[in-house]
Amino acid sequence: MADTALRRSLAEALGLDEARVAAFDAQTPLFGALPELDSMAVATLLTDLEDRLSIIIDDDDIDMESFETFGGLHALLARKLDAKLG
Repeated sequence: MADTALRRSLAEALGLDEARVAAFDAQTPLFGALPELDSMAVATLLTDLEDRLSIIIDDDDIDMESFETFGGLHALLARKLDAKLG
């Protein structure tokens, strides 16, 4: 669930090619490597993910490590979904 939502959100919110996003793995660098993912795009991406997954991502949940790689951002979402499902 988190994987599909994250890939769709990256493609749609950042305007990335779906085939490019489909090739992302856990080590794929994001922030600093994707020119589309600037500080404004982070806010858009987070809002989109919150809407898609019906979660709330608090400021305390966010650190640069979470946005360094696709795997880091995926792990953040997995933690939020696990907490939601209890």
